[in-house]
Amino acid sequence: MAKLKNIIKQLSTRDYKAIHDSLLESNADKSAYLIQAMRERQLSDTKIMLELEVNTNAYYTLRSRLNQKIEEYLLQQMESPRTDILKKVANINEIIFTKKRAIAVATLKKLEKELLDYDLSNELTIVYKSLKKLHINSPDYYSYSQLYNRHVAYMLAVDKSEDLLAEYFKKYGNYSLSGDETDKLGLTLLLKEMYNVSVLYESHRLYVYYSCMVIFHRLFVDQQDSMDEDNEPIEDILENVQKIFNSYQLDSIYYHLNLVFEFLKFEYYTHYRVFRKAERFYEEVNDAASNLLTNYTLYTYPAQFLATKMERHIRIGNVRKVYEENEGIFHDFEIDKQDVPTYVTYTMYRAISCYYVEKYDEASKWINNLLNEISLKKFPFMQLEIKIVLALQYCLMNDYDLFNQLINSIQRQIRLLGKENCEHILLLSKIMKVSISDIKRNKVDKIKSLIEKTESVKIDHFSPTALIRLDEDFISRLSTQP
Repeated sequence: MAKLKNIIKQLSTRDYKAIHDSLLESNADKSAYLIQAMRERQLSDTKIMLELEVNTNAYYTLRSRLNQKIEEYLLQQMESPRTDILKKVANINEIIFTKKRAIAVATLKKLEKELLDYDLSNELTIVYKSLKKLHINSPDYYSYSQLYNRHVAYMLAVDKSEDLLAEYFKKYGNYSLSGDETDKLGLTLLLKEMYNVSVLYESHRLYVYYSCMVIFHRLFVDQQDSMDEDNEPIEDILENVQKIFNSYQLDSIYYHLNLVFEFLKFEYYTHYRVFRKAERFYEEVNDAASNLLTNYTLYTYPAQFLATKMERHIRIGNVRKVYEENEGIFHDFEIDKQDVPTYVTYTMYRAISCYYVEKYDEASKWINNLLNEISLKKFPFMQLEIKIVLALQYCLMNDYDLFNQLINSIQRQIRLLGKENCEHILLLSKIMKVSISDIKRNKVDKIKSLIEKTESVKIDHFSPTALIRLDEDFISRLSTQP
């Protein structure tokens, strides 16, 4: 919320008035009131909710929509000069055929400078191709031929780096569900290939793309890589990327990638337990979580934020708030079910948030829908994780028929995969069996003993069960089962 207020306060008077008036014209009276309250009256959230007569969820939605409106306006203002340049590029042939050679060359040279400022490599190749033609009888022909060839090669390098980014995060999604060493090796090879592409040219864009990958890799794939003294420290990378963004404020890709690096900063400081710094970035990323999950999977792995967010709320002791927030954050979110890793992570995040507020029936519906809609044969260990969380809901709902059916299925799968590979799943199933047993004596002690063993098991992939606290509340819920 503080981030939104800060943005509103920093708007110029002209921009603020334009946004406020456009909200009134489109009958978005509550949004208009909200932006005015934040800028001119500086009211607290509670006071604004009272005056607007809305609950927390509705207020969260209103805030999110206002933030989106402001971003759309600022992006439109930023795009205007870029659009003018692209129109000029589209009219290059008209210039060549209708203007004198000297005027055409001067126009193209001016256009070259503008395109270099925006780092528009694709359009630069068109300009150099035209300048090359205009200088066919001049000694400068060779120079422009070289520039043209160089920018064609650079353009291909940028395209290659974007393809590598998308491929890396698709593969990471699979790795997050499997923890497979082959997938991990594939990620390391993609990072090396990305590095080789990034050093072909002294390019800030290639550096930014490489940074998206290398920071994530060091945090979630190969943490030993961060210990190598020859590698650029993550904090230095983040600082250098921010300098690039500040230097190219009219670049639309950088404008959007700023959210990716806010997310990476949050994950970086959380990973190293510098929680005070992590909090500076949490709210902005949380407000944009729906957008991050929908539109940024080619540049990072946004689903990781959901797991880190749940861990954050567990750590600060207000995990029940996650369920309430979800309604506002994901009110118009549509998951891509073909992106299986993101779909699995999102669904389990929603189901576990239901578990924490004792909505076991709703949690089981989320999980059953997931199991019915996608196949997890490629990820048998993740399938077990999901099933054991579902079994927990049945246990707490006292639906013993469904519980026993599911536990039998889980035990058969454990035998196939090997008990040594599914130790924590086996222990959780034993905890639930103790919970529903008729034995009253020492039930709590038996559950505690099994929990101690469970907590000693290390899991190398995304684990929904790790997001369930095995604490006194967990013990209380299970030990009071009839």
